[in-house]
Amino acid sequence: MLFDTHVHMNARQFFEDREETIQRAFDAAVQYMVVVGFDRETIPLAIEIAEQYETIYAAVGWHPVDAIDMTDDDLAWIEELSSHPKVVAIGEMGLDYHWDKSPKAVQKEVFRKQIHLAKKVNMPIIIHNREATEDIIAILKEENAKDVGGIMHCYNDSVQYVQDCLDMNFYISLGGPVTFKNATHPKEVAVELPLDRLLVETDAPFLAPHPNRGKRNEPSYVTLVAEKIAALRGMDYDELCKKTTENAKVFFGIDS
Repeated sequence: MLFDTHVHMNARQFFEDREETIQRAFDAAVQYMVVVGFDRETIPLAIEIAEQYETIYAAVGWHPVDAIDMTDDDLAWIEELSSHPKVVAIGEMGLDYHWDKSPKAVQKEVFRKQIHLAKKVNMPIIIHNREATEDIIAILKEENAKDVGGIMHCYNDSVQYVQDCLDMNFYISLGGPVTFKNATHPKEVAVELPLDRLLVETDAPFLAPHPNRGKRNEPSYVTLVAEKIAALRGMDYDELCKKTTENAKVFFGIDS
């Protein structure tokens, strides 16, 4: 049994075969998922999908690439939706310095506002990070994000930052890149991370793991991520699945 902690079944890439894709995941023993909404289009659909399946949940937040588009009304809307029984986290939020749609200063402001919101509603956060690790860690520390904890989603950084994350009550989630041939950082993290802070994900439809790299990702492929991590750690696959699922349930506050 596996828990895909970060998936975008609300993405347009799944509009034509969403039900079949979800069923393939269930058939592959991927029993739990969190569908992440990150703007006005994807947030309602994340909740709608979660309402349709007992073991699928939703996260609601605002993506840093689109930070420039977020209004106070949007933030209030996210706060309102956070009380929905299937919403288990605020996010994804963070910083993305790869794309230049939203200025860094705006991204930081929107990031801080969402941390404040998460603390107000007492919910954990999901962090999107692209080329902005040091700024993200600094803001999380300044805003005392450890009070709610969170997930470093699709972690692809050096092990040198892991302890900072652990000290702030964060989990580390690994996805498809851990299976890539030349991706040394996630492989090192997979080996050295304490097992009780490890999560797995797909980020589908993005970042499909080997041997499906370059194709549309889907939640059933989280099995490939788990297989690779188990091999790297030299541990039993079923045990890794069990432990990462337990970790995710604890983090999201989901009862067995």
